[in-house]
Amino acid sequence: MAEEDRRITELRAIREKVRQGGGADRIKRQHSKGKLTARERLDLLLDPGTFNELEPFITHQLDEESGANRYLGDGVITGYGQIDGRTVYVYAQDFTVYGGTLGEMHGHKICRVMDLALRNGTPIIGLLDSGGARIQEGVKSLGAYAEIFRRNVQYSGVIPQISVLLGPCAGGAAYSPALTDLIIMVEKNSYMFLTGPEVIRTVTGEIVDPETLGGTDVHQSVSGTAHLVSKSEQDALFLCRKLLGFLPSNNVENPPYINPVDDPLRMDEELNSIIPLDPSAPYQMHEVIQRIVDQESFIEIQPGWAQNAIVGLARIGGHSVGIVAQEPNIMAGVIDINASDKITRFVRMCDCFNVPIITFVDSPGFLPGIDQEHGGIIRHGAKVLYAYSEATVPKISVITRKAYGGAYVVMSSKYLGTDVNYAWPSAEIAVMGAEGAVNIVYKNQIAAAADPAAERERLIQEYRRQFSNPYYAAGAGYIDDIIEPRETRVKLIASLAALRDKYAPAPPRKHGNIPV
Repeated sequence: MAEEDRRITELRAIREKVRQGGGADRIKRQHSKGKLTARERLDLLLDPGTFNELEPFITHQLDEESGANRYLGDGVITGYGQIDGRTVYVYAQDFTVYGGTLGEMHGHKICRVMDLALRNGTPIIGLLDSGGARIQEGVKSLGAYAEIFRRNVQYSGVIPQISVLLGPCAGGAAYSPALTDLIIMVEKNSYMFLTGPEVIRTVTGEIVDPETLGGTDVHQSVSGTAHLVSKSEQDALFLCRKLLGFLPSNNVENPPYINPVDDPLRMDEELNSIIPLDPSAPYQMHEVIQRIVDQESFIEIQPGWAQNAIVGLARIGGHSVGIVAQEPNIMAGVIDINASDKITRFVRMCDCFNVPIITFVDSPGFLPGIDQEHGGIIRHGAKVLYAYSEATVPKISVITRKAYGGAYVVMSSKYLGTDVNYAWPSAEIAVMGAEGAVNIVYKNQIAAAADPAAERERLIQEYRRQFSNPYYAAGAGYIDDIIEPRETRVKLIASLAALRDKYAPAPPRKHGNIPV
């Protein structure tokens, strides 16, 4: 009995050592920076008492001659737990051990937990806080990164992958979150770049600090790499839990349903007057979305980047949906290169995980200009076409006002396979705006008129009556129904119910060749 007690006592002591990570001093240093430890983060992320750790006794495999201390767990905590009662697999890098740097066994642990997530059809969540590759392990650390990247790619579209950046993510390490479905960063604490400030100063002579180079302001508004930014680690982990509630555990399940607290039959009378009578006057598409979806359910993705486009997750009637729209209050809702990329990636993510897509259309077209043409607007716009055409989830579009030219076509038009197409009475569907069309079609007639300005205005109004109004498009079969704006929520809920068992298998192929 005494021998058994000794072994139990020894096990408990070793487990406590595992929990201490790099030791009390390094934990204190972590806290002094306003950062939580890896275990504290897991406690906030997961339902209380549900975390089960895997491979806590692993250490690095360097020779003793290297002089490196051996820390149990090798700088990363891996395992599984639950979020809102659903199983998830997780890994959390421990900055108190070798600065969270990744070596051979550190990478092995991450790959192991990723494999288990795939085999069990559950999401994988990474809490990243690392100085990058472990230099002492040389090429072994690079090989470990490559193994992780390969799994990020192979498991993409099969299980949700979410990266929460809670510290540095430098060098090649940045490619792993970039390959995942969603990236959450924390203001002032997290940054991400391929080449650090010192390398840039040496190579190019440019002087820059980490925050300016790859902080949250950069990635949420300039590069578009970060999908969401939080003010604190606690907020970031809560947001991760919330996001997961919109996604299924894997690509063969449907997203979770929540009993709605919002009346499915609610109609908002304000929507009937939200579109200005002046077709050039802006309005807030964000307000339109908030008035239609279940109250307080909308989470906008990449809100600070390409703000002329809106993408996000919401619930309508308790069901998870993806929202795509233009913001007419910014650049008149025109589609440019960045907006194209933003829409494309979001549509493809929704399609991966069986999230229906609802598109609100109000765009005068693609942004004209030499910079856009030379920057590849054709190629980038083609991505939107590809994404919508490829998507097999239920697709519903609502044209609120302008749907001109290529913007009408790419934004979930009927002949890209959209299931239900609605238009509001304010919708204008045409090759181009009435002003431009009249200038081209009636150029000679206007020039010959006694009062060219009056004649032009008369022709514009006539063109709008004959061709731009939604009844013309509905008469030709391009629109399924013209509805009152206040009816939109009710119509969407009914359409989603009718499309719930949609079956639209893609033709057999290895994969398509999306323009990139």
